[in-house]
Amino acid sequence: MEQWPAITILAADVQAGRTTARSLVERSLKAIAEQADFKAIIVSLDERALARADSIDAQVSAGTAVGRLAGVPFIAKDNFLVYGAETTAASNILKGFTAPYQAAAIEKLEAEGAICVAKANLDAFAHGSSTENSDFMTTKNPHDTTRVPGGSSGGSAAAVVLAMAPFALGTDTGGSIRLPASYCGAVGYKPTYGLVSRSGVVAMASSTDVIGPLTMSVDDAALVLDVMAGRDQLDGTTIEKDVAGYDHLSATIAGKKVGVIKEYLAEGIAPGVKQQVEAAIAKLKAAGAEIIDLSLPSLPTALAVYYILCPAEVSSNLGRYDGQRFGFSYSDATTLDESYKQSRSRGFGKEAKRRIMIGTYVLSSGYYDAYYKKAQTVRTKLINEFMAAFEQVDILVGPTAPDVAFKIGENIDDPLKMYLTDILTVAANLVGVPSISLPAGTVDGLPVGLQLMAAQRADRALLAFAKGAEELIA
Repeated sequence: MEQWPAITILAADVQAGRTTARSLVERSLKAIAEQADFKAIIVSLDERALARADSIDAQVSAGTAVGRLAGVPFIAKDNFLVYGAETTAASNILKGFTAPYQAAAIEKLEAEGAICVAKANLDAFAHGSSTENSDFMTTKNPHDTTRVPGGSSGGSAAAVVLAMAPFALGTDTGGSIRLPASYCGAVGYKPTYGLVSRSGVVAMASSTDVIGPLTMSVDDAALVLDVMAGRDQLDGTTIEKDVAGYDHLSATIAGKKVGVIKEYLAEGIAPGVKQQVEAAIAKLKAAGAEIIDLSLPSLPTALAVYYILCPAEVSSNLGRYDGQRFGFSYSDATTLDESYKQSRSRGFGKEAKRRIMIGTYVLSSGYYDAYYKKAQTVRTKLINEFMAAFEQVDILVGPTAPDVAFKIGENIDDPLKMYLTDILTVAANLVGVPSISLPAGTVDGLPVGLQLMAAQRADRALLAFAKGAEELIA
């Protein structure tokens, strides 16, 4: 698994004519084909990618300016709409669907010369923590093929670690970028809510969905974020980009106040994971960070809050997949009612159905106040506690996941156990703060992730700190 050079180096080489976009794309497509057994990729876009590469090479030859990602291959999670490719969200109900428009994030990356070479596997509609909920296949962990890569962006994380491309895109609704980054040994970045447009990305839970990069370095993640970030008229939740941007970082550790979250190192964290995280914290302290122990009392409720609010939004968002306008439609139906029922019952997998039913239940008459409204109240309490914490510290730190990657099939019949894998990541989504998972050693040869969080809109500061941390704990 020979890793790619930094994205800035790759693009500079293409811009200067030292290499070609076609050669980079061919390397990427070759890696995808040779490592097909890992099942990270749903479809590779050979013809489209090579045509785009040739176009960029022609521009370079003609002396035309090309973008700062010129010729750099990347992989998009298959819930991003991409021209010339199916977008299935790994669900049978969208099999064969070709998008009439393209995701805003893809547009921005391609405007800078990046080339989408493939669509990555995921848990169907991003519902899951292992990619076992994909309707098509289960992606394998790059370090141990008997284990999961995490989810829902498991295909994207595995693809980057397997050097199929220099970076991949994921979505993070409750940890779906950071968890697979932790399990696979990649850098996974979840920006502040609204920093990257969600236009053209299949919705899961709209109040927590975030788009971000999976890479092998903080610098690469920062550059990709910088290209994608900013307001978009097609997504009313988007926010302004930092005027300083997010790339060209100077590593900063010394003098920063780092809060160690008491609840994140409590009972339930595997001893090996706790040991690696504590070792990383000790290195931060030795580098001049001020370590402060603090508590977020409502944090233990975050998972329950998430699994009330998230299914409620899933229930609403999945209502559009009815077999009438696009995607799978049951062709033997004799009535409209039968078409609805059969299209949805055959098109959706078990986990999608589970979340639709839970969400519909908590939104129903008589239960809305008892569950949904109460969960929103606790969410506000969590937001207030995080805001208060960031008045005391610059960065919050803890593990990304309570344990290393589990075995394929180990949790598949126990949804509650599966949901518990998100216990350390969901809070950042509920409160909208940026968060990153960095590789922080291994336990029995399997990667451990260190999670860092900062206040809303403090993405540049978080990335600068993460760059310093990456150099210390690598």
